[in-house]
Amino acid sequence: MAACVADLEKNGHLIRIKEEVDPHLEMASIHLRVHAAKGPAILFENVKGTNFPAVSNLFGTVERSRFIFRDTLDQVKKMVQLKGDPSIALKNPLTYLGTPFAAIKALPLKSKFGAPILQNQTQIDKLPLIQHWPMDGGAYVTLPIVYTEDADKPGVMNSNLGMYRIQLTGNDYIPNEEIGLHYQIHRGIGVHQTKANALGKPFHVSIFIGGPPSHTFAAVMPLPEGLSELTFAGALGGRRFRYTNREGHTLSSEADFVITGKVYPKENKPEGPFGDHLGYYSLKHDFPLMKVDQVYHRDGAIWPFTVVGRPPQEDTSFGDLIHEITGSIIPKEIPGLHEVNAVDEAGVHPLLFAIGSERYTPYLETKQPAELLTIANHILGFGQMSLAKFLFISAKEDAPELKLHDKQGFFKHILERVDWRRDLHFQTKTTIDTLDYSSKDLNAGSKVVIAAVGSPKRVLGTEKPSIDLPDTVKGFVCAFDGVLAIQLIEFSNYESEEKLIQSLSASLSKQQEKLKDFPLIVLCDDAQFIAKTFSNLIWSAFTRANPSHDIYGVDSFVEHKHWGCNSSLIIDCRMKPHNAPYLELDPEVEKRVDAMGKPGGVLHGII
Repeated sequence: MAACVADLEKNGHLIRIKEEVDPHLEMASIHLRVHAAKGPAILFENVKGTNFPAVSNLFGTVERSRFIFRDTLDQVKKMVQLKGDPSIALKNPLTYLGTPFAAIKALPLKSKFGAPILQNQTQIDKLPLIQHWPMDGGAYVTLPIVYTEDADKPGVMNSNLGMYRIQLTGNDYIPNEEIGLHYQIHRGIGVHQTKANALGKPFHVSIFIGGPPSHTFAAVMPLPEGLSELTFAGALGGRRFRYTNREGHTLSSEADFVITGKVYPKENKPEGPFGDHLGYYSLKHDFPLMKVDQVYHRDGAIWPFTVVGRPPQEDTSFGDLIHEITGSIIPKEIPGLHEVNAVDEAGVHPLLFAIGSERYTPYLETKQPAELLTIANHILGFGQMSLAKFLFISAKEDAPELKLHDKQGFFKHILERVDWRRDLHFQTKTTIDTLDYSSKDLNAGSKVVIAAVGSPKRVLGTEKPSIDLPDTVKGFVCAFDGVLAIQLIEFSNYESEEKLIQSLSASLSKQQEKLKDFPLIVLCDDAQFIAKTFSNLIWSAFTRANPSHDIYGVDSFVEHKHWGCNSSLIIDCRMKPHNAPYLELDPEVEKRVDAMGKPGGVLHGII
């Protein structure tokens, strides 16, 4: 990590803060301000309560990430593309010449003559204990590289690297002896722990912090089958992943810190709350308890961290670079799929946009989704995309020039063509993202596919229509082309709200002609907030809604178990009692950071 910091500083991509900073909220606030300003990486030299410096915002822009990996990025892109589709080497042999050998040269290497990580040992309370948001349950590691092995096939080539937050302090954890291991569903670590539990063995976990930045990036990469994270880390870093073994644990030789420990079956403790990347807190739940064995650190160790919250944040830049490296792989895995995008503004997992082919019935004059539904089912069964709640999918043939980076254009395209009588396809009582609290139950909720094909059916309204609404409505605005935001009284419970929304729907049903240009209505707590930006609309509508519970319709019907509506679709995105609270900064801390941005302050000219 020190070499990366020096390189960034030398090239004008990093600033140092020499003044003492408080790891309780202040460091996180500084990071958020600098990141929002597209500022440099930050080295905190004097962190209160620890002798270790800390660095953040390393990957704060895609441009800086490209700079960090400037010597290897192009070759790594080719390696990933070749692994995903070997046939491309036959089509372009000169382009991919040498790529397999690059992967071979990146294979992990066991350290034979000492490992820097073994130079020192410490304990948890000596580390930078950074609390990011006011309601967080304690201090967290936010850029951990969590290493586990397959109990049936031990060894580094069957290992998994993942990034799962680690709670270091707070709740009922015994200081220095216990920490919380939080991981979401559909992660490799879950498979590994299940196998260890079945064998009745303690589950060995090693947490790497810092080291070459390629190691951090490898932990979040969705790699093609058969390409290990360790090999990818070596290729991206231009240096083989070095490792060593101590007391039954595998350690990254070049990490800045490594925490080793064991997880025992059925030994859990409450973890959280934690301000997470959907823009809300994830709440306190039982998660695996890790009993700490050792804490190692190398000479000159630097503690890397990030801060997550309502997008865009630093993890957005991670996602952009991941898409740059792997964007062409997923469409090749799913026949007929041209493009898919997890919408960052909605916290990634809640909302997917996709473009596919519609070729099943070219002989029919009237277009309706067919192949698109096959593609949609494939998407919702593919890797982490299976966690999505809302999937909007359109046909490539209807608008060949349309691209998903134009999110507003794609959304309009769907709204112009959608037929709510036909184009809604629900899955109920299924799995959703662990961090999504739109449902009352952890990991459980519903999904809906919205597939739209054919020529435009309407011209989207852009002016507030003249409609009559019940007294429960506090106001309404045109929030986006074809979208009305209706502000209602505060949500109470589903039984009461069902009656309230039925009354609203009955009123609107009598005014369908006035709604013909507004296919979508969102019910909200603050219509002006929804209408302020497209990002606000997307974030509110799709993070707070559980499709099975929060979708209604004007003049709705059920026909042979298919639900639809003859007029506008209604999504209730008001805050509900079971929703997690959204993230808010501490005003007093913000005042201190404001002062740093004034003339003479360390952040003057940056924030």
